Amino acid sequence: MPRLGNVAVTRSTLRQQIADALRDEVLAGRLQPGQEFTVKEIADQYGVSATPVREALVDLSAQGLLDADQHRGFRVHEYSPDDFRGMIEARSLVTEGMFHALTHGGAPRLRPDEPRLAALLAGVRRRGEEARRAALAGEVTVLIGYDLRFWRELASAFGNPYLTDFLHRLRVQMWVYVVQHLRQLPDPRGRLWARHTELVDALTEGDTTAARAVLDTYTAYSLSLVEGLTADAAGKGPVRRPAQEDPPARDADTLP
Repeated sequence: MPRLGNVAVTRSTLRQQIADALRDEVLAGRLQPGQEFTVKEIADQYGVSATPVREALVDLSAQGLLDADQHRGFRVHEYSPDDFRGMIEARSLVTEGMFHALTHGGAPRLRPDEPRLAALLAGVRRRGEEARRAALAGEVTVLIGYDLRFWRELASAFGNPYLTDFLHRLRVQMWVYVVQHLRQLPDPRGRLWARHTELVDALTEGDTTAARAVLDTYTAYSLSLVEGLTADAAGKGPVRRPAQEDPPARDADTLP
């Protein structure tokens, strides 16, 4: 049974805290795809009753992170390369629709000069700076945390909470697939996308064409990355790394 860390659990938020702790373990790659555990094991780990644990595990199952087995409890969902490609396609269709609505009507235009949006984009840019630093340094766990916050907060600028929630859930699932391969690399520096701030700058300047171009390169980069990682995992030999806009960072002094 994997250790789930030393998260302090309070009775008023048991369900959410347990779900968050387990999600973090999956994203960190410490709970591996296919790994099984029971409600009792998790309840014993936290010293709580089975009810909030079961509720938390059902929540994670609904999010596509766990599979429920009537006789064996729960196991971490195993995503395939085809699943990842499907996620990329779904994300691209949604984001393309969001930009189309912005440029051709059907949605309010982003107004970077509007105080509330300006403050939101400034905060998103700070997340992007941290995500970029983590990506260049190869700090996968740190990157995942900032990356998830970056994209969730950025999506919220479009003003549709349903799209924001959908894209966030999809992004978590994508990281669940990718992280298992990244953890096998001796050095992930140079393998992680790091153009978060360019995207925010384009939106801040009201340049949706440039923003869409950054997202297009991101989509191509993501597909290239996963092809390389899965080929590495299959033992097919060296695979050309996706082109990076910045050289891999080798020490803290080289970070922006």
